[in-house]
Amino acid sequence: MEREAVKQAIEQGQTALGIEFGSTTIKAVLVTQDFQVVASGSYVWENELDHHIWTYPLAKVWEGVQTSYAKLAAEVKEQYGLALTKIGSIGISAMMHGYLAFDKEDNLLVPFRTWRNNITGEAAAKLTDLFGFNIPERWSIAHLYQAILNQEDHVKDLAFITTLDGYVTWQLTGEKTTGIGDASGMFPIDEATHDYDARMLDQFAALPEVAQFDWQITALLPKVLLAGETAGHLTAAGAKLLDPSGQLEPGALFAPSEGDAGTGMVATNAVRKRTGNVSIGTSAFSMVVLDQALNQVHRDIDVVTTPDGAPVAMVHTNNCSSDINAWANVFNQFARLIGVDLKPNELYEKLFDASLRGEQDAGGLVNFAYLSGENITRVQEGRPMLVRKPDSNFSLANLFKVQLYSAFAPLKIGMDILLREEHIRTDSLVAQGGLFKTPVVAQQVLADALDTPITVMSNAGQGGPWGMAVLALYAADHRGKNLADYLDQEVFVNSESATLAPEPASVKGYEQFIDNYKQAMPAEQKAGETMKLD
Repeated sequence: MEREAVKQAIEQGQTALGIEFGSTTIKAVLVTQDFQVVASGSYVWENELDHHIWTYPLAKVWEGVQTSYAKLAAEVKEQYGLALTKIGSIGISAMMHGYLAFDKEDNLLVPFRTWRNNITGEAAAKLTDLFGFNIPERWSIAHLYQAILNQEDHVKDLAFITTLDGYVTWQLTGEKTTGIGDASGMFPIDEATHDYDARMLDQFAALPEVAQFDWQITALLPKVLLAGETAGHLTAAGAKLLDPSGQLEPGALFAPSEGDAGTGMVATNAVRKRTGNVSIGTSAFSMVVLDQALNQVHRDIDVVTTPDGAPVAMVHTNNCSSDINAWANVFNQFARLIGVDLKPNELYEKLFDASLRGEQDAGGLVNFAYLSGENITRVQEGRPMLVRKPDSNFSLANLFKVQLYSAFAPLKIGMDILLREEHIRTDSLVAQGGLFKTPVVAQQVLADALDTPITVMSNAGQGGPWGMAVLALYAADHRGKNLADYLDQEVFVNSESATLAPEPASVKGYEQFIDNYKQAMPAEQKAGETMKLD
C-alpha cells in the first residue's frame, strides 16, 4: 500500500492493532487491511519471583501496554504526520496458561501465576487420571485445583479466573471472554460444542474438595469464542487505559483474545487439518492440527485447539538452541584470537556449512543441549554435555552436525509419539525461529529429524503480534470465509516460502544418532543427579 493510501487508512480507522505479551517483550503492531505492518512499539519486561511464585505484577502489564502503544502512536505521528485516534479492530495475545484469580469486586486475590511455575504436579496428575485427558501443570485448572488441595484461603472468595490475554481484553472491553485456543489451555475443550467439555466440568464439580465451595466452575471460567466472533468493543475507560493521552477514541471492535500458540499458528498459516508449525528458540514446540483423535493419553502431548476450534497436538521441549549459541561463541572467541572478526551471520554460516561435511550419524558423537531439565526425556536437572566413544570421529564437521542434531532431539522424541504410536501424519510443517536465518542447513536437519517436509516462510517471522492483528482483521470482516481459507486466499496468497523434503540417507543417519542419544541418556541423567548434590 502506498504512503497516501496508508495515511487514509489510518485516518479512517481501517486498521487493526495486535498486542502480544511475550515472556520478555510486549509488542504492539498496527496493520492495514492488506496485512502490512505500518507501525510498531515494544516494551521489555521480566518475570519476577514472588514468594517462590513466578509472576508479572499487573502494574507492569499496564506500564508495558501503554508504553508499547505510545511508541507505536509516536511512530505513526513521525512517519505519517497523524495523531492515532481511530482503530478498526484490536486483538490481545499473551503467553498461554497460568492463573489470574479475582473476587466478586474484581480484586486480584493472589499474584499472577504464570506458565513457568511447576507447582501443580499433584493436581495435574490427579486431574489427568480423573478426566482421562492430559492436564499439563501449566493449565489454569491445574493451578485452581492445586490451590484447593493446598487449602489456600483465597479459593473461597473466587468469582472469576482467567489468563493474561483474557484479563487485558476484559479490562479494555468489560467482557469476560477468551478465544478458544487460549481457553484450551485453561480447561479441556469439546470439539463438537466448541466449549469447555461438559462431562469433565461435571467430574470436577463433583469432587468432594471442590463441592464444598459456593461457586460453580462454569461461572468461574471466561466465555469461549471462536475466531471471527466479536469479543466486545473498546470502552471509554478502556481507551483511556490503553492511551492515557486521551487521543484514542473508544469503539474499536475486539477479536477473541488468543494465546501465543494460536497467534503462532496464524502467523505460519498452520490452522488447517494435517498442517502444523514448529517454533524454535531457547525452547521449542510443535503444533500439529489433528484430523483424527488420539487413541490414548500421553503426558508428553498437550491437546489444545486452533483459534477456530480444531484440535491440536502440542509437543513442548524446554531446551533447543542455547547450546548451539554457546559453542558458536567459543569459536567466535578463537576467531578473534587469531585476528578474524566475523559478524554473527557469517559465523553461523561457516559453522553450519562445516556441518554439511559431517557423517550422517554425526560420527558417533552425542550432545545433550540441556541447560535445564527436560520433561520429554525425564531429566530433572540439566547439564550440557558432549559424549563420545574412543572410536567416535571427533571433527569440526561432526561437532556442529551433532549440535544441530541435539537441538532437535527432544522434539524428535516427542513427535515420534504422534508419528509412530498414534500414526498422525502431516502434509508439512512450517518452521520459524532464529536457526532458520541461515538458509537450508537447519531446515534440512529438522526435515530429516522429523521425517516430514519443512517449510520456511518469508513473512512468518512477523510473529505473534502480527498474527493477532490478522485475527482482529478477520473478526472485523471474515470475507465470508473460514479461517483456513481466509489465510490461504487473503493473507498468504503471495507469500514466499521454501520447502525441503527429508533425505532418506539423512533420515537413517539421524535415527542412528537418536539410538546413540538414548543409549547415552543414563550419563546425562547421572550428571543431573550429581548437579543436585553440588
